[in-house]
Amino acid sequence: MPELPVTKNYCMKKGKKIILTVSILLFVITAGAIYAYREYNRENKDLSEAMPDFTVIATQIINEFSQEEKKASAKYNGKVLSVSGTIKSIDKDEKGYYTVAIGDTASLNAVRCSMDSIHNAEATILKQGTAISVKGICTGYNADEMGLGSDIILNRSLIEKTVN
Repeated sequence: MPELPVTKNYCMKKGKKIILTVSILLFVITAGAIYAYREYNRENKDLSEAMPDFTVIATQIINEFSQEEKKASAKYNGKVLSVSGTIKSIDKDEKGYYTVAIGDTASLNAVRCSMDSIHNAEATILKQGTAISVKGICTGYNADEMGLGSDIILNRSLIEKTVN
């Protein structure tokens, strides 16, 4: 079989294709790395200036979730809520973060508000039995399966007001 002569144009075209492919690949990898870095280091916005999507009383939202969980989840999950009620308990975890449970003190059900790290210190002055209004993002519902009560979960919470 006769060998075909390799021309200068053929080599230049092949070299340009390789350079273009490597350039595109480097661009995609760089863009992906920048996006990943920004997402990893992104901070959540403070909810203190956010307007609540819903303003509810703790016992009412607990009843909504207890009666029709799917409908209530579709309505509230991912939304900013302002929930008012009576403080049932104030819990501090091993890292020093507070969770405030509000609702009817005669019931095991509660709205559990995990305090935002920016507003965590505000929870230190709270007292059980105090009327309170808390703003946070609803992230779900834990149904009562073991007789311990149902919980609605609010994350990134902050205290709007307390009434002594």
